[in-house]
Amino acid sequence: MIRMKDIIREGHPTLRKRSEEVQFPLSQEDRKLGEDLLEYVINSQDEEMAQKYDLRPGVGIAAPQINVPKRIFALHFDESTGENLSMIAVNPKIVSHSVEKAYLTSGEGCLSVDRSIPGYVPRYARVTVKAFNLEGEEFKMRLKGLPAIAFQHELDHLNGIMFFDHINSQNPFAEIENATPIKQDLGE
Repeated sequence: MIRMKDIIREGHPTLRKRSEEVQFPLSQEDRKLGEDLLEYVINSQDEEMAQKYDLRPGVGIAAPQINVPKRIFALHFDESTGENLSMIAVNPKIVSHSVEKAYLTSGEGCLSVDRSIPGYVPRYARVTVKAFNLEGEEFKMRLKGLPAIAFQHELDHLNGIMFFDHINSQNPFAEIENATPIKQDLGE
């Protein structure tokens, strides 16, 4: 089981590297990696488990965050967020996106960042994404709102980009043109 001690923090070189594509059929190691990532986000959202194992809550985690530079991440939303989505994405891509942007009014957080970094992170409001599941089957889906933002956050990890790279350093709370504010707290 992934614990907080397994998650590398900002400043670690793996977080700034572009991750490698994963080959199919998946090795047992890569399959377990995907399952472990999903298990972490599910457990981190369970109050009892989070407390017992001292897990910081998050809705997503990417392989580079546990020092494995591979293109795999997991997302999990339960009904409490108003969403219901649970996925392991292998070799994910955004195939199209809206012109309209969105951002979380509370800003974004990250399991690899131990400090609060205030500011708006502009993201695409809607994305159409493609990825593979653990069986090597390709899937395509349209995401909007919180799941779209989380997908982009995790995809950035696979490309060596941190969420704060997107914040306007001169004016962190500058109005983002053509953007919808989303009032939702996002752990990761």
